[in-house]
Amino acid sequence: MTPSRRSFLMGAAALSAAVATPELAFARAANDAAAGNADWALATQDLPGDIAPTAMRLVHGRAPAGLEGALFRNGPGQFRRPGGSATHWFDGDGLMRAFRIRDGQATLEARFADTPKRRYESEIGAVVTPGFGTAGDGRARLGSPDDANAANTAVMTAGDQVWALWEAGSPMAMDRGDLSTRGFVTLRDDLKGMPFQAHPRYAPDGSIWNIGLHGDRMIVWALNPDRSLRDAQVVDLPRASYMHDFTATDRHMVIVMQPWVFDHSGLPYASQFAWKPEMGTQVMVLDKADLSRRRIYELPAFSYFHLGDAWADAGGTIRFDVAAGKDVAFAVEGARVLVEQRGTVPGTPAELTLVTLHADGRAEMTGTSVTAEFPRADPRRTGAQRRLSVHVTGETGGRPLATGIGVQDWESGRHQAFDFGDRQVMEEAVFVPRPGRSEEDAAWLVAPSISLQAGVTELHVFEASRVADGPVATWRADVALPAGFHGIWA
Repeated sequence: MTPSRRSFLMGAAALSAAVATPELAFARAANDAAAGNADWALATQDLPGDIAPTAMRLVHGRAPAGLEGALFRNGPGQFRRPGGSATHWFDGDGLMRAFRIRDGQATLEARFADTPKRRYESEIGAVVTPGFGTAGDGRARLGSPDDANAANTAVMTAGDQVWALWEAGSPMAMDRGDLSTRGFVTLRDDLKGMPFQAHPRYAPDGSIWNIGLHGDRMIVWALNPDRSLRDAQVVDLPRASYMHDFTATDRHMVIVMQPWVFDHSGLPYASQFAWKPEMGTQVMVLDKADLSRRRIYELPAFSYFHLGDAWADAGGTIRFDVAAGKDVAFAVEGARVLVEQRGTVPGTPAELTLVTLHADGRAEMTGTSVTAEFPRADPRRTGAQRRLSVHVTGETGGRPLATGIGVQDWESGRHQAFDFGDRQVMEEAVFVPRPGRSEEDAAWLVAPSISLQAGVTELHVFEASRVADGPVATWRADVALPAGFHGIWA
């Protein structure tokens, strides 16, 4: 079906009309730096401005020979303004970070994405734009989804640019060298402003697949290796389910529809969905060569934000990993507590789980009993068979955010992990293959953390084959950045 920008974006007018009063009392409380804040509050502390390139200090180990490049990471960097603040972790202004490693030295820099949302709210001194969990108010300026675009979730590279990705609007192009904002990306004029989600999937030939959602319809993006548009089609979905992620094999797209489904119109965005576990979880598998060819699998109910890369064996059985939860308590309320910086965070930590979709139509889930989020895999094996998943771990009920890093071997069943303890907030790790090596575990894992004890951001390098031994190198900055979401190595 040919996508219609008008029909796909028709909800924008309703979005601008149905706004609520801001929680000004919360804004004042959130700005309060009193001693009552939780010990993990640094993870959602506002960054007052951009950070110019600055050297990080090596405080442990030695930089591995051959490790050269940059880790670009994205995440919210400012939540609070005097006249009204964001009330949810997912709604802060996007802050692009660059950790660059060269000649054994590491540097850090960060710049806010210069979005229309941030410019306007800076002028009036208040967060007024509705978001995932922030209601906004009548001062919001909303003519299109990109007027609400925080550019705060993930990042992909595109030549001399990095693209800051959100969920409901366009990528925001930023300069790969100095992180300056270049503007929203329009892949085709008639598709301007169409949603381009935060978790594109890379095919073995270098092409990119992504989706964008609007109710029970989904736009499927197919990009060439140079990031130009190859195709865009609209696909009808069996249900209007909240999806932050999807996955893919070399031949198939795998769409996981949790039973957190559209229930009624309203703001903030998350308030429109209801958790209905009796519906179970559905998985739709689409043939990349013909999106009309599909198959539906049924699974028990689970919630999720993040999936690992999928792969298929010679017999057609598809497997992928997921950080599977029991409900959506964290998404709805837990992420609010993070921004409040005090209190008990509701929800049970997600469990690393393997989903198997058999060629005969059966589907099953195998849990590991390992607490996990942000599953990642070797980028050299995208869409192909693999055995390793790296993830953060250590989160406990009531105390949010991870404290360590783990690696699961799906072939042997072996799991190894390193935990820093509750004085660190661990962030997502990425695979960095060793030059000239092809083995899956011949790689480094590069990840930042927040040292709550030192009050600064750190950057760690682990050996993928010996994660339990701890980092082989750690650099420390002189500043603490708020906890980010997703990144990519370039």
